[in-house]
Amino acid sequence: MRITILTVPNCPNVPVVRERITAALGPRTAHVELIEVSEETEAERLGMTGSPTVLLDGVDPFATPGAPASVSCRLYRDTGGRTEGAPSVPALRRALSGVSLAAAEAGQECCQADVLDPVGRAGRGRRAPAERGLRAVQQAVLRHFAETGLSPDMPVLEAVAAQAGRTAAEVLAELDREDFLALDDAGRIRALYPFSAVETRHRVRLASGVEVWSMCAIDALGLSVMLGQDMVISSSDPVDGRPVTVTFTSGTTVWEPVAAVVFVGRREGTGPTATLCCDALNFFTGHATAEQWQQEHPELKGQVVSQARAVEIGQQTFGPLLQDG
Repeated sequence: MRITILTVPNCPNVPVVRERITAALGPRTAHVELIEVSEETEAERLGMTGSPTVLLDGVDPFATPGAPASVSCRLYRDTGGRTEGAPSVPALRRALSGVSLAAAEAGQECCQADVLDPVGRAGRGRRAPAERGLRAVQQAVLRHFAETGLSPDMPVLEAVAAQAGRTAAEVLAELDREDFLALDDAGRIRALYPFSAVETRHRVRLASGVEVWSMCAIDALGLSVMLGQDMVISSSDPVDGRPVTVTFTSGTTVWEPVAAVVFVGRREGTGPTATLCCDALNFFTGHATAEQWQQEHPELKGQVVSQARAVEIGQQTFGPLLQDG
């Protein structure tokens, strides 16, 4: 884990927060970086809402929704209601374990697994079964998207489906029922996760030169490992419209802006992922706009995740899709 302390010069609470981070880590090790911030504009870019601000893999686990960027002193409230100039050791331990302050106060675990249920199809994953031609057709559609940026027409898939003794329409209808893809009213492929046949907020340029649309932020982040290609994701913050870019090069990522995060959310109810989740999985330029967007969409259940966690989710979800066996 990468731990960053954002602070104004000579902040008296920095030694305190350093000591408490060391205590909270216990036998674990982590790289702790100290960044001094003097200007409000830099505080906004980095996601600093007072000194000191602690980021875990780029995410502020103690963020207060709507809190503005600031180079003033910051106060932290513990579960007993007391305020201090640094998070308490128990609060840091919870944050390092992935449990939010709100969840700790309610005595609940983080909701992330539940939020991601539609993405991972309740643990069944996004890789279609090998029987009845499902995986063969799924992989044929994926490769066509990757090679052309477009969904294939039905005749392209007929020979693949015929190997299982079925028509392409039959296989696609089953893949649609099982939420491996989404068909439009005319039976054409509208989406096959992680690709979209229609324009979305998330455009991906592959190293091959092909450009594709991705269904959501998590889908886009899984493409590089799935295809074994470098790529550039171009998206935008749905609150202020500012661009967010993620560049994959030889397995490493560069995010612009550096404080960018991903919101992972879903709507209540049942239905396909395209309806429940896809427009609720977005890139944001920082914690402030992500929290604002969450407040403006109370119908969504979810949370902000770090860059590293978002990439991990995308790769785990979509990495196996083109594997055989």
